[in-house]
Amino acid sequence: MSDNNQNRDVFDAIADPTRRQLIGLLAGAQELPLHELTAQFQMGRTAVSKHLTILKEAGLVIDRKVGRETRFRLNAAPLREIQDWVAYYSKFWSMNMLRLSQLLEEEDE
Repeated sequence: MSDNNQNRDVFDAIADPTRRQLIGLLAGAQELPLHELTAQFQMGRTAVSKHLTILKEAGLVIDRKVGRETRFRLNAAPLREIQDWVAYYSKFWSMNMLRLSQLLEEEDE
C-alpha cells in the first residue's frame, strides 16, 4: 500500500461501530477473505468493502490478492496514536481523582 492512501484520520476510521467490529475480527485472525468478513454482518459485500477501504486509508488494514480473492489483515500500528491519546487523558483523570481524594480527606479532618 502506498503512503498516498494513508490520509484518513485513525480516530475517524474507528468512529464507526462496524469498523471497530471489523478490527476486532481481523485482530483475532492472521488474514480473512472478504466473503468471511461479509458473513459477519447484515449488510452487503459492497458496504463491508467501503468500511474496509476507510480502514485501509487510515493504515489499519492491509489487503492482498490471492487469485480472485482479496484477503485482509490488521495493521495495529496506527492504533498507537489512540493509545497515546487515551493514556494522556488517563493520567489527567488519575491526577484529578487523587486531588479530589486528598481534598475530601482534608475536609473530613
